[in-house]
Amino acid sequence: MFREHGDVPSGSERQDYFYRSLGDGSYESSIHTQGAWNPHEQHMAPVSGIMTRGLELHQPRPELRMARISFDILGIIPAGKFRIETKVIRPGRTIELLQAELIADERVAVRATAWRLQRGETADVAAVEDEAMPGVEEAGSWHDLDQWPGGYIASLKVKVVPGHRPGRGQVWVRSPYPMVEGEPTTDLVRLMGLVDTANGIASRIPPGPGSYMFPNVDLSIHLHREPVGEWLGLDTSVTFGTDGIGLTNSVLNDAHGPFGVASQILTVRQLPAA
Repeated sequence: MFREHGDVPSGSERQDYFYRSLGDGSYESSIHTQGAWNPHEQHMAPVSGIMTRGLELHQPRPELRMARISFDILGIIPAGKFRIETKVIRPGRTIELLQAELIADERVAVRATAWRLQRGETADVAAVEDEAMPGVEEAGSWHDLDQWPGGYIASLKVKVVPGHRPGRGQVWVRSPYPMVEGEPTTDLVRLMGLVDTANGIASRIPPGPGSYMFPNVDLSIHLHREPVGEWLGLDTSVTFGTDGIGLTNSVLNDAHGPFGVASQILTVRQLPAA
């Protein structure tokens, strides 16, 4: 199930992007999307980014913005070629619901829904209760993610806030790669393409043979404002229940402070010894 970390193409094979567009909503994944639990599967983080891009580009309405994106992972997300199909499933003048499906091998691997809500002027009552993380400049180098295999994790630059421990931690993450080769990446797509990293940044136990696996089966993101920048701050806590189910919760930060929250439900399963 696990592979050696850092098996990334170089030289003429170098891929400086997450995905290559094949036209008409079809894409091909690069090594930088490779997952941690299965070398033949895509990591959910860049998948979230490319699906957010599909939602963002579908019949855009400047008077509305995405306020919640929920992803359901319906099975293995194969590496290689796939397509994204997007539609409006609940139209409305001030509120609408979108759906995007990632289809690989003629099977829906991930289904996402997103609420777009009407923008309004509420600055006079704006307030945020979540505490802001210390900034990137206050965080230090961190290599604990090297315990995770896969091309996606290898693509990241990670900085840790002091006080990090198993089950609870704060890290800043970024990746240098555009979501789609040769095309600009919006801040929303860039940062949504990093959120799923949360499940690995404060693991209660290390992954590997004889330990446990704890993949998430969903990702739900709520956004009280639009995020900006290249660095995503994850203020994360991880809970394991007594019956094989866990939960990862994160307050999402950018350089201006908290902008939303994310949750991932986990299936916790013991792995056989090597």
